[in-house]
Amino acid sequence: MNALHTDVGAYALGLLEDADRRAFEAHLPACFTCHEELTVLRGVARTLDGMGPIAEPAGAAPVPPEPAVVTDLLRHRSRRERRGRTVRALAGAAAGLVLLAGAAGTGFTLGDDPDPAAAPPPATASPGRTAPAADGGVEALLAGGDKVSAEDPATGVSGTVAMEGKLWGSKVALRLSRVKGPLRCELVAVDRAGNAHTVAGWTVPPKGYGRPGSPAPLTMMGGTALLPEEIERFEIRTIGGHDTLLTIPA
Repeated sequence: MNALHTDVGAYALGLLEDADRRAFEAHLPACFTCHEELTVLRGVARTLDGMGPIAEPAGAAPVPPEPAVVTDLLRHRSRRERRGRTVRALAGAAAGLVLLAGAAGTGFTLGDDPDPAAAPPPATASPGRTAPAADGGVEALLAGGDKVSAEDPATGVSGTVAMEGKLWGSKVALRLSRVKGPLRCELVAVDRAGNAHTVAGWTVPPKGYGRPGSPAPLTMMGGTALLPEEIERFEIRTIGGHDTLLTIPA
């Protein structure tokens, strides 16, 4: 197996060194398998990122090390055991932590395609206030994040990207319309030096998104190590063909 395939978990959790990260990002646009795995693991990483502290019961074991210490230990472990089973075990441990959190009352959903006919009614709001997003995720970021939009007159594709700065980089939400399938696409963030950083990848079914017969747009979440101020533009590209369907200036 190509060693780069084993870096998906470490990349999603932000554990790769700069050289390995750049090598993985260069490999990612040509590997749909890594795209699919990264989409799932980024969902796990986002869930972990949003988990707050959990109060310990009386008589609990000693307090574990500070997060910075744990992070440092993980980074050292990642350097020593980069290849093979270690990264897969690390990703599996992260998924296990999320499942435990779910058992304690924290719900989450990964990879579901919403059915517009089964969608709940929109939340209502008091006069003068904006109704909260139903899922608190993609729609919340599209409603309240730093948004940019564009439409390509040649392809007809239109889209909106919303960003939110994080300590690890930028959380990115996408709403895409008027795109016809079948296609395999990716959203990339282009930095001011012209380097492309993959944010997310997906498959467009034959009926497409935001088109007659399939009016619902595609909405999805991704992330990049770039900070918002480091991003010059976003591009929607086809995977393999390297055609640019839409450019959205940041």
